[in-house]
Amino acid sequence: MTSTTACTTPALADRVTKSLLGYGVIAGPLYVTVSLAQAFTRDGYDPTRHAWSMLQNGDLGWIQTTNLIVSGLMVVAAAVGVGRAVGRGGVPLAVYGVGMVVAGLFRADPGRGFPPGADGETVSWHGLVHLGAAGVGFVGLTVACFLLARHSGFPLLSRATGVLFVASFLAMNASGGAAWGILAFTGGVLLVSAWLAAVSVRLYRSI
Repeated sequence: MTSTTACTTPALADRVTKSLLGYGVIAGPLYVTVSLAQAFTRDGYDPTRHAWSMLQNGDLGWIQTTNLIVSGLMVVAAAVGVGRAVGRGGVPLAVYGVGMVVAGLFRADPGRGFPPGADGETVSWHGLVHLGAAGVGFVGLTVACFLLARHSGFPLLSRATGVLFVASFLAMNASGGAAWGILAFTGGVLLVSAWLAAVSVRLYRSI
């Protein structure tokens, strides 16, 4: 009985770790797919003028709010799996996931014509919390790109992903809402979503 238990326990632990990493494979694609589906169907939304977070506004804003929270929880689950698999990188990745959840709970401010008629640029308290949570989460994600570089199977690309994501975020803020800044950040989000999925697959297969 003791021998059987000893053999079963590691196998069960590996299955749990793989299940957690599986969330990292689907978190990015889920967030991207739901966001893009709305970006091309929501009335008044322009992907060259509005960040995806602004989709939280309007009658259908609950879709993006749910998208952020669910995707964020998946990232947190993946972060636990990363910690179990390699013992490093899990904490900053979890910070990113929690940042997504908080950003989902506290809605981004409307503006720049979305939803239709929302032309004001006022910043509310929940908008500030949203931005703060996102900023802290992005720092965690960038740190994770570097800490997990050695385990990713593509260390240089992993580090480059962290650098490019930070650059895209800074570009969006420096552009003053110009199309090139918004599109640069959208590209950064696509890049890190693919990175998380690729790292999760790599770690999943290594167990």
